[in-house]
Amino acid sequence: MKLQISSPWPRFLLVKALEWTSAVVALVVLTFAVVQLVPGDPARVIAGQDASPAVVEATRAQLGLDRPMLEQFRDYVLGVLRGDLGESFRTGDAVSHVIAVRLPYTATIALAAMALTLVISLTLGFTVAGLTRGNRNRWLDSAFSWATAGLQALPHYVVGTLLVVLFAVTLGLLPAAGTTGPRSYILPSVALSLGPICAVSRVVRREASAVLEQDYMRTARGWRIGVVKQYAKYAMPNLLASTLTLSGLILAGMLGGAIIVERVFAWPGLGNAVIEAILNRDYAVTRGVILTIGVMAVSVHTLIDIGLALIDSRTLDAEGASA
Repeated sequence: MKLQISSPWPRFLLVKALEWTSAVVALVVLTFAVVQLVPGDPARVIAGQDASPAVVEATRAQLGLDRPMLEQFRDYVLGVLRGDLGESFRTGDAVSHVIAVRLPYTATIALAAMALTLVISLTLGFTVAGLTRGNRNRWLDSAFSWATAGLQALPHYVVGTLLVVLFAVTLGLLPAAGTTGPRSYILPSVALSLGPICAVSRVVRREASAVLEQDYMRTARGWRIGVVKQYAKYAMPNLLASTLTLSGLILAGMLGGAIIVERVFAWPGLGNAVIEAILNRDYAVTRGVILTIGVMAVSVHTLIDIGLALIDSRTLDAEGASA
């Protein structure tokens, strides 16, 4: 008699790998197609507005823009497979070099914003849930809901501008723009995290309120277990799944929000790079940066799914059943 041990992990990881691959393939196609819709002629921009038609055509041939679209797409796909994203039309620098230089700036403020989001939203959501348990302090519940809803609705550029006016112009405590030192990371990170903090704290407050009314939490309170231990040992594990799922979605959204925030603070990250590339009709840089941001977002989703499966096996079983 053979003992057979079946594990859902191989199937689960295979499904996730196929989902990731499909998403990346779609990104490659979309980044090539969307860039073609950007108005303007990069050959005209590079050659100059006063250049003759012959010079413009020569520039277009030099850039490879005179070739058939399918041929351009084939070369683009082959380049992506080799890790070669081409060269900037404007500067001649390798796109991979542009991304390597700019990515750390975007990653730093995105990760700092994510850390702020998790720490503040978990603390705030738990605190409000505890203080309003059993319909107590209903005024606090209403004030929390209105305040977080209002702040979450503010666009990134409005939040960034208000922070600059208050902390840089009025109080003079922090630099308004650029990377002049560690303090220059504060305002972009806060501007990027304010909306997510409001969104996650609302979810944590709702989920924590439900958890605190469970029988095992009543038992813990009956045994006079300390509040910190109640929350850390018994309540927190039951909130990890929903919090991690939402945080993963928000982190992916932060990569897109960074484009606006970086523009407000003149931050030398991928967001500023892609805006400059669009304005200069630099197809190669535009494609490369958008593809990079997209792959990072897809990868974050995949890693979050794997993390949830490690934490909660029911997630693993559900994914396997739906596959």
